[in-house]
Amino acid sequence: MKKLLLTVWLTSVALLVQAQLYDPSAFDKKYDGLLKHPGVQIESAEAINQMYNYKFYEADKEFKWLRIRYPNHPMPTFLMGLAEWWKIVPNTDVTDYDDRCLMYMDSTITLAEKLYDESDNKLEPAFFLAASYAFKSRLYSERKKWAKATFAGKNALKYFEKCKGNADFSPELLFGDGMYNYYAQWIPENYPLLKPILIFFPKGNKASGIKELEKTANTAFYTRVEARYFLVQIYSMENQYDKAYELSKYMNEQYPDNPFFERYYARSAFVTGRLNEAERISKDMLEKISRSQSGYEAVGGRTAAYILAYINHLFYKNTSEAKKYYQQAIDFAKQTNATNAGYYWSSVLGLAKIATDEKDYDLAQTYFKEVLDKADRKSSQHKEAKKALDDAKKARREERRKRG
Repeated sequence: MKKLLLTVWLTSVALLVQAQLYDPSAFDKKYDGLLKHPGVQIESAEAINQMYNYKFYEADKEFKWLRIRYPNHPMPTFLMGLAEWWKIVPNTDVTDYDDRCLMYMDSTITLAEKLYDESDNKLEPAFFLAASYAFKSRLYSERKKWAKATFAGKNALKYFEKCKGNADFSPELLFGDGMYNYYAQWIPENYPLLKPILIFFPKGNKASGIKELEKTANTAFYTRVEARYFLVQIYSMENQYDKAYELSKYMNEQYPDNPFFERYYARSAFVTGRLNEAERISKDMLEKISRSQSGYEAVGGRTAAYILAYINHLFYKNTSEAKKYYQQAIDFAKQTNATNAGYYWSSVLGLAKIATDEKDYDLAQTYFKEVLDKADRKSSQHKEAKKALDDAKKARREERRKRG
């Protein structure tokens, strides 16, 4: 009886403490929005973590509960749209999730516009309007629907401008500043044809953009992982491979079943010479692909297979394993229509070198010609294949001269 009373008493105390720590109605009265609402952060944290770890079914249940609790707020609907985008991330050529992603973003825009009109706090709805239009622009860009991408991008920028300089209200708002500053300079540098479109937009600053994204990555709640998603790519583009390695490794530890962060972890470990890690992660990725784990498919597969082929070829001198993995990388590249990319060219070139070492010159010549046919003329793979074929021709002429 005493044990029963003690249990009841302890349970009552626990419930009382929990109520004092988080009484939803009390929080809702105190905060005029959800971005700074600690109760909502408590409720959504696990769901957001599940989403980024590719446990979409579990995340969706929590997001739907948030939408029931806050039916007129854009946040829950935006998070559901964000989950659809992350289903696209591993292979952006897959269009299966486009319609649902766009539907959720359009619904978010409708709710955010109503909130913008009715609320004294314009910053929060402006953030969701900017973010939703930005994701629409991002998806339309992937589909090369440039007119729609430009229209959505202009709307995103309009609302980003309303958020600009208000990071003291919420660190989430700094995300837009960082994204704009970096890519407004990066896009015209890398896509000159888009310069006429960007002439009407304010100039960017890549260095400032990186700093703002780094601050978002360390201080924000909802946009923290999104900032890290971009930083991993930006560090790689800016040849800051050690930073890309450290961040992608950390994110892989946080979300071990996220195929994007695991792929970048393998790549950056490989590029920075951490071959044991690159090998271990690449094998893990191929194992997940073999069992059809969510998000693991041919784009990550060609990366993992090429890394394992390279390590077996040049470090272990295990040509049978190297050939197996080079062929696997080629097969993955063909599955994703990526025979015009580096992993494919390098894998075919690797098979050509092995064939040459094995004195199978006809097969080597076939592979070298494949590289010449598919690779960019300015690429190192094209130049290497051309030199190898030229050297082979010289060797044959020399051989005929000796015989004559």
